[in-house]
Amino acid sequence: MTKTKHSNLPHIDVKDHYQFVTFRTKESIDSYLKKLYISTETEKLKQYKIDTYLDRSKNGAFLNGQIILDIQKYFRSYDKKMYDLIALIVMPNHIHILFKQKDELKNIMKILKGGSARIVNSLLNQEGQVWASDYFDKLIRDEKHFALVYEYIKYNAVKVGLYDAKERFYGCYE
Repeated sequence: MTKTKHSNLPHIDVKDHYQFVTFRTKESIDSYLKKLYISTETEKLKQYKIDTYLDRSKNGAFLNGQIILDIQKYFRSYDKKMYDLIALIVMPNHIHILFKQKDELKNIMKILKGGSARIVNSLLNQEGQVWASDYFDKLIRDEKHFALVYEYIKYNAVKVGLYDAKERFYGCYE
């Protein structure tokens, strides 16, 4: 097990274990989220507030239409190579992914964020940074935790009433 620090968040990196990872568009990070990041609340409560806010925020919400499909295809292209992909949801301004690591977490995230940024920039005919520099990861503790995370990812878009919720989700059990 390797514990590394990337920006402000510590990352626990364990090959052959399940990880729940969230990363956000750069434009989704506003003053409210910046205050939450530096607050002294527990990490669990902080992440809950951040996810709840992002689910309803329009800031940086450009992950729609063809972008969803192309990101899913890209992430699935690394399935069984860098990780075993379990579940993925592409929300309008953030992504949740559940996978079993086969490589170092920093390598996986570099590939996923870098490649998906190229996809987004190409489809939106733009250049520049797409993703916020950090990401949130949570090592899955047990079967119950795994099931809760899977269900959270599966129903995230449904919960907030997105008309294209079904398109946004990929699950290996579906």
